[in-house]
Amino acid sequence: MTTAAAVEPLTVETVELTGADAAAVAELTELLPAAAPLAWIRHGDGIVGWGEAARLEVTGPDRFQRAMRWWRALCSTAEVRDTVGLPACGPVVLGSFAFADGPTPSTLVLPRVLVGRRDGRTWLTTVDGAGRHRLLRQVALAPARVEISAGALSAQAWRDAVGAAIDRIRAGELSKVVLARDLFARADGPVDVRHVVRALARGYPQCFTFTVDGLVGATPELLIRRFGTTICSRVLAGTAWRSAAGAAEPDAELAARLWASTKEREEHAYAAHSAADALRSHCSDLTVPATPTVLALPNVVHLATEVTGTLRSGASALDLAGLLHPTAAVCGTPTQAATRVIADLEGMDRGRYAGPVGWMDAAGDGEWGIALRCAQVEGDRLRLFAGCGIVAGSDPEVELAETEAKFLAVRDTLGAVDVDQACLG
Repeated sequence: MTTAAAVEPLTVETVELTGADAAAVAELTELLPAAAPLAWIRHGDGIVGWGEAARLEVTGPDRFQRAMRWWRALCSTAEVRDTVGLPACGPVVLGSFAFADGPTPSTLVLPRVLVGRRDGRTWLTTVDGAGRHRLLRQVALAPARVEISAGALSAQAWRDAVGAAIDRIRAGELSKVVLARDLFARADGPVDVRHVVRALARGYPQCFTFTVDGLVGATPELLIRRFGTTICSRVLAGTAWRSAAGAAEPDAELAARLWASTKEREEHAYAAHSAADALRSHCSDLTVPATPTVLALPNVVHLATEVTGTLRSGASALDLAGLLHPTAAVCGTPTQAATRVIADLEGMDRGRYAGPVGWMDAAGDGEWGIALRCAQVEGDRLRLFAGCGIVAGSDPEVELAETEAKFLAVRDTLGAVDVDQACLG
């Protein structure tokens, strides 16, 4: 299924902001209005947008290809005046894709107003006479109370699912599977997505903070970046976390725990190899470090590998995202077997969790991450997600604790409390 809002040929203008105009953009997230905000931010740089000049909703196994055709057709008729010339200038679409091939729609939005910042330069893009938008700081309020309850599976049922997955791995059906779980939450009133965006961007600056169509999160994992012929994919798999909330456990000790774990190194190797194998045919050279590094975040540390290369094909960032998805980092290996086990054991529809999320411009440059450490917000209700890679050496109790550590990224922004003991470990 494809649903697209009908649009006439677009007029797009990008201008650089300097002096007082640039100074007014102290923090990108402070510009977002309440209605349908769009964002992609890391270390204070990135893009924010609002309004809809064009929108696409698409489902099915060919959703990436149809989305790319729609975007090329839209850009081919647009009249563009761009005096900046950086990636993310001119027409820019932000999108979030469903994890699976099923009925959940993937959404792409061309904002009517977009503000971008990179390497000390700031710009404003408007579509179809949106005019010189006044950049005003907006107020966002935290919910007074948010209550958390069990999701599709209770904590014990999810442990059982992990145990069943381990049995199937040891029986030789597959090597790795990623199992996710969800939690439901309800606030005392409609949740202001901008509050979540701001808190995540400030608390997790190393991550890519995003919001598209109500999905909001801070992902540490970059599925693909394409700027010209240079590509990069930051693969994460293998996790350690502090043993107790607020524990002052040094990052070096957590990193040592990761390095000492055969299970974590095995999980990471599957993910890094799957990304490199998918990209190799599109690159004239590909660099895959022999050993991963460690990425330290406030709640967890990860093993990380940055795969870099030179693009030899004309594939866009979205083309490459569709090629890579789903990686072993969010699905497993072999892919078909892992997909089958997820459908059998997870007990839920992931929606757009663990699908590609990010942006792309008319030249095909862009950044697509994987929608992790996130929640779907609908009015006063939220659905939070977290997942773990399961291999033969996994332990269900440890995997459950890992999901709890990953839930903290969003939970801490909400000040959420548990009201259903079934959601606790």
